[in-house]
Amino acid sequence: MNESLSSNTSRREFIKTTGRIAAVSALAGVALPSVHAAGSDLIQIALIGCGGRGTGAANNALNSKGGPTKLVAMADVFENRLNSSFQDIKNQHGEKVAVSEDRKFIGFDAYKKAMDCLKPGDVAIFATPPAFRWVNFGYAIQKGLNVFMEKPVTVDGPTSKRMLKLAEESVAKNLKVGVGLMSRHSRAMQELYKRIQDGEIGDLILLRGYRMHGPVGSAFSTKWPGKPDELLWQIQRFHSFLWASGGCYSDFYIHHIDHLCWMKNAWPVKAQALGGRHYKQNVDGDTYVDQNFDSYAVEYIFEDGARMTMDGRCINGCNDIYSSYAHGSKGLAVVSKSSDCGTPSSTFKGQNIQRSNMIWTSKVEPDQMDPYQNEWNDLMEAIRGDKPYNEAKRGVEASLVTSMGRMAAHTGQEITFEDMLNCEHEMAPGLDTLTATSPAPVKADASGKYPGPMPGITKKREY
Repeated sequence: MNESLSSNTSRREFIKTTGRIAAVSALAGVALPSVHAAGSDLIQIALIGCGGRGTGAANNALNSKGGPTKLVAMADVFENRLNSSFQDIKNQHGEKVAVSEDRKFIGFDAYKKAMDCLKPGDVAIFATPPAFRWVNFGYAIQKGLNVFMEKPVTVDGPTSKRMLKLAEESVAKNLKVGVGLMSRHSRAMQELYKRIQDGEIGDLILLRGYRMHGPVGSAFSTKWPGKPDELLWQIQRFHSFLWASGGCYSDFYIHHIDHLCWMKNAWPVKAQALGGRHYKQNVDGDTYVDQNFDSYAVEYIFEDGARMTMDGRCINGCNDIYSSYAHGSKGLAVVSKSSDCGTPSSTFKGQNIQRSNMIWTSKVEPDQMDPYQNEWNDLMEAIRGDKPYNEAKRGVEASLVTSMGRMAAHTGQEITFEDMLNCEHEMAPGLDTLTATSPAPVKADASGKYPGPMPGITKKREY
């Protein structure tokens, strides 16, 4: 979209605003009061969102170093999911799990009840679908709680602006905030970043990310079966709905987009893309009704003219690639050898990956190999030592850049940073007042199909 959707906020103004947040963050541990006593004091944890990622985050939190931790409250909209998560965590951590029956909360207000069980300086984990991030984060700031939130943290322009303001508030309150972009805590990638910034492979010209495999998660859904209620079903199948997760593009591809932009040390200014829906049915002949494309090919452009490509595909039987690369004027780097941040990272002379061309390959201590655990150890160290630590602003930026590429594919237009930030389409307004009887944010047509992207036809919003 060559014309900005709105001139209210420019990329320059956005960067200026986030720069102010960074400046406040630099002073957070110096001028502001500590929100948790340093040392070995107990840190209590509440888990909001008890799916697989939330359960994993809680396990990492209870395994973190530096002092005692205890899980004291859990919240979800699905009782069976909460109970399954509780049993999993309890089996692994025993007495570190002190969640009595009256601290297992079910419903759309359960996040408040779980956080009410904490004291200022404790930690709330947000692993609900991303659409609810701003709702949860706002309440945590009111309560003076430190936060770990899963990615993405936003899925559209209005919530990005809202989260940016909340990020500023959290910094002003000296809260510590971790975001689940765990690549930034990969010790291999941290060393690679230093080497790239020191010029080991020259000036970065091209970055490439690939996540291509068969359908995973809940990204492809057949017709709503009538139970549970449509709202709950959409939350349960959140990868299928753009309002809930940003779809498979935002939820799956953000890791490569984030860590490649990190290597470049910049965010792109615009994107162009293509994508399509190729298979309308599953192997049983049931029609898919969700909002995702089957494939995406996005080209991001940086201010200096360098390019980054992100290719995603969810189709069985094709060539699978799940890795990322950085090309410089003197050589190349394997950023992630496999998956979102798989080791080893390595650098090479020239543009061919050959052992004879290798400059460096990462070697990481065994206790530092897991980036999911590293991010929790880093967060807890910051809380106990009252060190400046707030990833919320960067999480918004990574989410916004990811949405920029998604919108470029879904509209068939060139989308700038300003376009995405100023797009007025809030996909699910009013989530802070949601109840079990609220209507679902998107409705299906008579055939059961939900509104999807129509590139070249729907240009100023994604559906």
